Amino acid sequence: MESSKARRAALRKLLAMGQASTQDELCTLLVDRGHRATQSTVSRDLKLLGAQRVQREGGEYGYHLRAQVPSGFPVDMVVGLEHNETAIVIRTRVGRAQAVGLELDAMRVVGVLGTLAGDDTVLVIPRAVAQTMELAKRLREMIGLGG
Repeated sequence: MESSKARRAALRKLLAMGQASTQDELCTLLVDRGHRATQSTVSRDLKLLGAQRVQREGGEYGYHLRAQVPSGFPVDMVVGLEHNETAIVIRTRVGRAQAVGLELDAMRVVGVLGTLAGDDTVLVIPRAVAQTMELAKRLREMIGLGG
């Protein structure tokens, strides 16, 4: 069974090359590259990746990945971060938590045991409780919220 990570990586490449203007075209291109893809799967993946449908110079529309900071963290989706002694909560714009959680997982941040994403909240579970404060500080810096 194919992983969703591999499909999303292929989708990212297609978006970076600007090869498709519709979800159906993206489905076809993914299938041509050996990935299972339906329109609903591509739609969900586009949302998770934070892709937007924008008008290009020639007037046609196409999907485009938003610019991200060099670290790869989608800071424009994050609105806040809080923590206690055992966990960290990242607040996001509505519908963006899964994209933020996905990027955080892909970055393999040292000290993160795992993440759990809802609609506008990402729960970050530190590998060790003693590291929660330091991890929260590093995440704040990555996000651009200061130390």
